[in-house]
Amino acid sequence: QLQLVESGGGLVQPGGSLRLSCVVSGASLDYYNIGWFRQAPGKQREGVSCISSSGSPTSYADSVKGRFTISRDNDMVNLQMNSLKPEDTAVYYCAAVHLTVATSCLPPDGMNYWGKGTLVTVSS
Repeated sequence: QLQLVESGGGLVQPGGSLRLSCVVSGASLDYYNIGWFRQAPGKQREGVSCISSSGSPTSYADSVKGRFTISRDNDMVNLQMNSLKPEDTAVYYCAAVHLTVATSCLPPDGMNYWGKGTLVTVSS
């Protein structure tokens, strides 16, 4: 059973940076597309970024392009978040879908495995 554990959330001022990590265990990352999703209070969960099982390509939501960078390192998927804005405040989740199901990440309902999330608060 694949397990995902997020870390790295916290309180940061607008314009600051955070680095989120998702440690994956139970199977090799080589077989899973990994996505970062977020859910703000009162809003639906939305996709932020995705990295395919091969490590390329990557994709980003328009709202974070140029500010966020997703990467893989052994059993970990990281999300470097720069120039943070108050509207980035949310619980951030990593999720996985097997490469035989899709060639990239799917909408939240289609992802098979989820972490419990880490809270990011951007506020002065």
